[in-house]
Amino acid sequence: MEDFDEIYEEEEEEEEDEDRAAEEQLLKYAPDPVVVRGSGHVTVFGLSNKFESEFPSALTGKVAPEEFKASINRVNGCLRKTLPVNVRWLLCGCLCCCCTLGFSLWPVICLSKRTRRSLEKLLEWENTRLYHKLCLHWILSKRKCETNNMMEY
Repeated sequence: MEDFDEIYEEEEEEEEDEDRAAEEQLLKYAPDPVVVRGSGHVTVFGLSNKFESEFPSALTGKVAPEEFKASINRVNGCLRKTLPVNVRWLLCGCLCCCCTLGFSLWPVICLSKRTRRSLEKLLEWENTRLYHKLCLHWILSKRKCETNNMMEY
C-alpha cells in the first residue's frame, strides 16, 4: 500500500512539472501587458474613480485610438455612476464604526464588490465585441502601487 502512495505522488509531481512548463512556454511568447492605471483623485478599496484615456503607444497598430477612447469612456462612465455612492457609504460607515463595531462598513464592501463585478462584465462585453477579434484581452487586475504597499486595480 505504501508503494501505491509513492507512485501517486510521483505522477502528481510530474503533472505539476508539465503544467509549470506549459505556463512558462506561454509566458515566453506572450507579449508584455499594457497597463492602464487609474488617474483619479479618489480611490475606494483600490478602485480609482477614473482611468486615463490617453492612448498607450504599445497599442499602436493593434487598436484604433477612437475605439480605445470609447472603451475607456464606458469604464469611466460606470465608475462615475457608482463611486460617489460608495464614497458616501464609506463616510457614513466610518462615522458609525465605533457604535456598530465595524459592521457599518459592510455596505461599502458589498458596493465595492458590485462595482468591480460591473466593471468586469463591461470589460468582458468589450472583449467579446471587439478585442478578442484583435487577439487582445482586457481584464481588471490587482497591482501593487509604486509609491506604497497598497493594492490598486
